Amino acid sequence: MTKSSPLITFTTGNQAPQLGFGVWQIPNDKTAAAVQTALDAGYRLIDTATIYENEDGVGQGLKASGLPRHDYFISTKVWNDSHGFDATKAAFYQSLERLQLDYVDMYLIHWPVPKINQYVESWQAMIELRNEGLIKNMGVCNFNAEHIETLLNETGVSPVVNQIELHPGFQQQAMRQFNAEHGIQTQAWSPMGLGTLWDNPTLAEIAAKHQRNVGQIMLRWQIELGNMVISKSETPERIRSNLDIFSFSLDADDLRAIAALHSDQGRLGPDPQLFRLPKN
Repeated sequence: MTKSSPLITFTTGNQAPQLGFGVWQIPNDKTAAAVQTALDAGYRLIDTATIYENEDGVGQGLKASGLPRHDYFISTKVWNDSHGFDATKAAFYQSLERLQLDYVDMYLIHWPVPKINQYVESWQAMIELRNEGLIKNMGVCNFNAEHIETLLNETGVSPVVNQIELHPGFQQQAMRQFNAEHGIQTQAWSPMGLGTLWDNPTLAEIAAKHQRNVGQIMLRWQIELGNMVISKSETPERIRSNLDIFSFSLDADDLRAIAALHSDQGRLGPDPQLFRLPKN
């Protein structure tokens, strides 16, 4: 694994880089180049999903990198239209083929979709795939506490990661605390608030203080909280910049100022309890 990002150790003893590179909204024909740029910069965790429609590009980028398989960590996700035991297994094998891999380092349920209420069956399929060595780590995305408790009650198997919307405008303290109490690593998606926080004066002041850009401050804040975090960009300079966050730290005043930016109405993505559409 890369020396550029610290490693997080899951309750299973497996490890993953704390900072990863995400490919959401990157067109498939541009994904291979973005992945190669990220790997060249030092990223070793690549996060994709079936619904992103660029797993092929990720696989091409990995192959072109020439890196040995054990040197990178690949995470992908089952989409809402493939919940259920058989459907999840079929979707997984399709992802594996597109990625040109023999296994994935982490497979996640993208949304709980409680109105369909088949996420437990999907989890049972993933347990079977894990036992076969095809999934090294099992996780979830956008799960509320009640959804995780259902998984635990029905299967006894806990996710190692819960990937949730988390940024200075929506800090998810209660969910982070629940995850920590259950040995689940919080991983942040949309760590920069979908571009809504770039002009925030508090973040701008902290960035000027540390001679950094606002994006680096938001990513460093996630690291200070102990979160895993997925950054995303198609611009080579920004890809490299987002990784350059391990040579400075935020102080207590910085952390207090960022904590004050939270809003209970700050969610920018869908509500996990309601979201069930098969496509975005």
